[in-house]
Amino acid sequence: MIFGWFGKRARRRAPADALFARIADASRRPALYMDGGIPDSFEGRFESLALHMFLVLRRLRELPPPSDDLAQDLTDCCFDYLELGFRNGGVSDIAVPKRMKKIGQMFYGRLQAYGTAFSEADPAALEEALRRNAAPSADAALLADYLRTAQAQLAGYDLDLILEKVTLFPIFCGKEPPDEA
Repeated sequence: MIFGWFGKRARRRAPADALFARIADASRRPALYMDGGIPDSFEGRFESLALHMFLVLRRLRELPPPSDDLAQDLTDCCFDYLELGFRNGGVSDIAVPKRMKKIGQMFYGRLQAYGTAFSEADPAALEEALRRNAAPSADAALLADYLRTAQAQLAGYDLDLILEKVTLFPIFCGKEPPDEA
C-alpha cells in the first residue's frame, strides 16, 4: 500500500520535475554570469534561479487551474533542489532546516520584490530590485531587458505549452563584442 503512494506522488510531480529542470538549466546559462554580472557563486546561482522561477510562477498564477497545483509542485521541486545542494555541500543535518528557512525567506522576498517592480510604471524599479538582489555588480539594465523579454514570451504560453516547450526563455543577449577596426 505505501509503495503505491510513492509511485503516485512521483507521477504527479513528474511534469513539475521536468519543468524545473528546464528552469534550472536556463538559470545556469553562462552569459547571465559573464555578461549579466551575476556572481558565479552559490548566492549568484540562487539569484538567477529565483529570477527564472519568478517568471514561470508569475505566469502560472495567471492561468486557470490546474496551473496552481503545478506552481506548488514546481516550488516544492525548487526547494528540494536547494536542500539537496546544501546537503551535498556538506551542511549538517542539524543546520539544514535553519538554512532552508533563511533561503525560503529570501526566495519569497525576491518573488515579492520582483512582482512589485514589474507592476511599477517606472522601468527603473526593476533595475533597482535587480541591483539590490542579483548583485550590485550585475548589469541591471541588461538583466531587466532580458526579464521583460522573457515575461513577454511566457505571456503567450498556455499551460500545455509551458509543459511541452523545451526552451521557455529567450537567449540572454549579453554585451556585444567590440567592433574590430
